[in-house]
Parts: sequence; C-alpha cells; structure tokens
Amino acid sequence: MSLKQETVLYETDQRIAWISLHRPHVKNALNIEMHEELYAALAEAKQDQNVKGIILQGTGDAFCAGADLKSVPVEEKESLDYGHYLRDTYNRLLLLLDEIEKPIVAYLNGTAVGAGLSIALACDFRVAHYDAKLALSFMKIGLVPDAGASYFLPRIVGLGKAMELALGDTITAEEAYRINLISKIGSPEDVIAPLLSMPSTAYGLMKQNMKAGFEKGLAEVLEMEVAAQRKAGASTEHKQALRYFLGQ
Repeated sequence: MSLKQETVLYETDQRIAWISLHRPHVKNALNIEMHEELYAALAEAKQDQNVKGIILQGTGDAFCAGADLKSVPVEEKESLDYGHYLRDTYNRLLLLLDEIEKPIVAYLNGTAVGAGLSIALACDFRVAHYDAKLALSFMKIGLVPDAGASYFLPRIVGLGKAMELALGDTITAEEAYRINLISKIGSPEDVIAPLLSMPSTAYGLMKQNMKAGFEKGLAEVLEMEVAAQRKAGASTEHKQALRYFLGQ
C-alpha cells in the first residue's frame, strides 16, 4: 500500500481500517486533495482482505465541517458550477461508500456539518462523541443538501424530520440519538467490535437487500433475497457455521 497521507490518515489495527480526515486547522473541511485521498483510502480498505470493518473519523475537535469553500480561488467563486463540482468529488465518493460491503462506522468525534454530516449518513452506523454538534447547514448559505443527504437522511429519520433538519438548525448528540440519526453516543469500537465477527458474504448481501427495499417492489426484493440466500448458502462461512450449529 502506498497511500498519500497528507489530508487523510490511514492505518489498520486488529482487522479495522481507521480512516481519519486530517485538516484540523479547518475542522477537516474537504478540499480537492482530501477528496482524492479519502477516495483512495476507502478503495484500499475495500480491497484489503485483512480489513473486516472501517471506522471513518476526524482529527482534532471535529469530524468534518463540510466543503472548504475558502479553498476555491477568489476569481472562481462567482462562476463555480456546483453541479460539476459535485459530480467530480462527492458523487464518486458516495457511490464508492455505497459499494463497500464491509461494515462502515462513522465516528462523529466533534462538529459534523454540511457535507461532512452527509458523508456520515452514507455509512452503515454513526457513533457520536457526547459533545458532538450536527447540522445540515446548506440552506443557510442558499444551497440545497447534497452529498447524498437527500437520499440517506429521509431513510434514516423519516421524511418529516429530514425536512426539518434540512433547515439547518444544529442538534446535539443526545437529540441525534433520540431521532435515530446516530446509533450510539460513545466509542466506535463498541459498535464495530461485534460487526467484525459477522459473516462478510451475508453482511454484504444483507446491506444490498435492505437498501433495495426502499426502491423496489416486494416481488423484486423477494427475488433479490432468493439470489442472496443462494450465494450466502454456498459460502464457506455458512457451511462452517452450520457444522458448528449441528455439533459436527
């Protein structure tokens, strides 16, 4: 592995890939360089067979403050095509996150706002530090939620609450837990530890089927379950677990 690690740190420990956004002087706001390094780090974790789970976190006192608009040259700010920028940065990143079949836990170790929170929404689970503050701040600067927030947020908290959160008010970790925006307040290790022992084939298939249930009809999802169960049933993990269950 030869990852450039200037704005994103990558390390593995006990089958976990720790990916840390590392621009603490700007609360880990995302610029082009960070986008490239984060994509590369996630791709590495995806293909590394020794990695069974991923924790995405920030350094310093923030998870991520969203897009670093200050990194855009002054002469380009008025003419910046946000749609083109999204396609080249966030969209490819979110599609990669969606493809990863391994468990992904976002650890909101501090401030998580704008596209920073959007990225966390695309992870399987979200854990927050007790002092974390969360907000979708797009509307306050005349923009709409992006980086997948329009897709993931209503599925996590429901349409009505998603519309409310999209107005931009900041919420605490306690409120985020109350509305099921996060899974836990505390340590990400507590969440990912049991996930490491999950059968990887079955977990990846389950993840795909659960997401498909929002768009596809019952008949289609039932057929997806047929195909998934066929694959899971043929896996070494299932055969070993079955022998153990039967005491063989």
